[in-house]
Amino acid sequence: MSTKPQHSLMYRHLPSFLKEMREKANLTQRELGKLINKPHSYIYNCETANRRVDITEFILWSEACGIDPKKALARLLNLIKN
Repeated sequence: MSTKPQHSLMYRHLPSFLKEMREKANLTQRELGKLINKPHSYIYNCETANRRVDITEFILWSEACGIDPKKALARLLNLIKN
């Protein structure tokens, strides 16, 4: 039995997208965690699909990376469609 969560095909793009946003903002997992008041393990788990991210967390993550959440969501939707 697998211990890794089974996410929808649409969701599979999100973890790498979150990591990409963080890296483009030149933030470490620890730095991003401090900005959004979460431990670095939370960042790691989101980026490796061990934890699901809800829309409010996505907004906080985007803003902490200096990206307008609406633009980030539009980019993510583009990835999902292609």
